[in-house]
Amino acid sequence: MTLTLGFSPCPNDTFIFDALVNGKIDTGGISFDVVLEDVQTLNLWAIEGKLDISKISYGVLPLVLPQYTVLNSGGALGKGVGPLLITKDPSMTVESVNNATIAIPGINTTAHLLFSMAFPSAKNKSFHVFHEIEELVVSEQVDAGVIIHENRFTYQQKGLHKIIDLGDYWEQQTGVPIPLGGIVAHNRIIDEVALQVDQCIKKSVEYAFAHYPEVSNYVRAHAQEMSEDVMRQHIDLYVNEFSIDLGIPGKQAVTRLMEIAEPDFTNKATSPIFLSDR
Repeated sequence: MTLTLGFSPCPNDTFIFDALVNGKIDTGGISFDVVLEDVQTLNLWAIEGKLDISKISYGVLPLVLPQYTVLNSGGALGKGVGPLLITKDPSMTVESVNNATIAIPGINTTAHLLFSMAFPSAKNKSFHVFHEIEELVVSEQVDAGVIIHENRFTYQQKGLHKIIDLGDYWEQQTGVPIPLGGIVAHNRIIDEVALQVDQCIKKSVEYAFAHYPEVSNYVRAHAQEMSEDVMRQHIDLYVNEFSIDLGIPGKQAVTRLMEIAEPDFTNKATSPIFLSDR
């Protein structure tokens, strides 16, 4: 059996899926047709129901139910892992954000949801692929930008300044870990197969951790010009115990995000959010 599988080329995702897609673990006869894309593309594909298994931003989850359910393994949650709002202007403050031009990594991303939660009155927003945003801020094409992934570790080297950590804001408001992205399975896949895939992803993460801090050739190949130090910072930040298994705290965090993103989602959902509840 071959399933389509989509995730991003970022080090946290390639670290998680390396063993799964490169024959380093036993997948029980399941093979994967892999596509690597930025998360906003994956979000749009999930709305269309294109892939069998996919990484998505949790911010898009209300739009992909009831086509998909969330797997227990492979996601990115935690504390201190949220997106940052940055600027080139050191005098820019939280109070001036509502009237500023802001670059955001995709309309359906968790980053956009968190920004909107912190700044509901901000209207001058534009949406871009995440790796373009830092340069837009550097070149002053926008007043500020929401950055994710490796840009968290490099923005200060470009002379940029943090306005607010949107992850900290989330944690202060909710008291739960921040759910950034998760792995979903299309409901056309029978439960038995979806559970098998979930276990395979868990084994893949455990394999990666067992060989860490070694950075595999697969991770290097997709990290472009990123240094190994930045790759490890990226992995350390986004891959943790929640990537092995959401557990109850992880599910509570995802459910809380859903309540904020779609306050009456419980009345709209016609299928479970999580695979374990299917």
